[in-house]
Amino acid sequence: MTMDHQTQAELFKALAHPARLHILTLMRQGEVCVCHIEAALGRRQAYVSQQLMVLRDAGLVASRKSGLQVYYRLADARVEAVLAAIYGPSAASQPPVLAGCSCPACSTLAIETVN
Repeated sequence: MTMDHQTQAELFKALAHPARLHILTLMRQGEVCVCHIEAALGRRQAYVSQQLMVLRDAGLVASRKSGLQVYYRLADARVEAVLAAIYGPSAASQPPVLAGCSCPACSTLAIETVN
């Protein structure tokens, strides 16, 4: 097995989980915070953090902290290519507002939608 095959196998191994695919699909639409991922998956923070750790260790996502929020984004162009092959092109330009999500993006957009 060549190094390139090993690298590609590691990419697919990181992608081979429904929750991680869901998380990456959310990130196709832009940067998302952990609480947004929790609301989208309907899972607890510990589970989400575990999945994010696998993606981060594989070099597929990057994070930044802003106050109490941690935001994640795609860090490897191969991920977008694989997801586009699976799901087609990404249509949305930003993550959707989610009920029950207290992240700043959802809170701000929910208020703007009501007004």
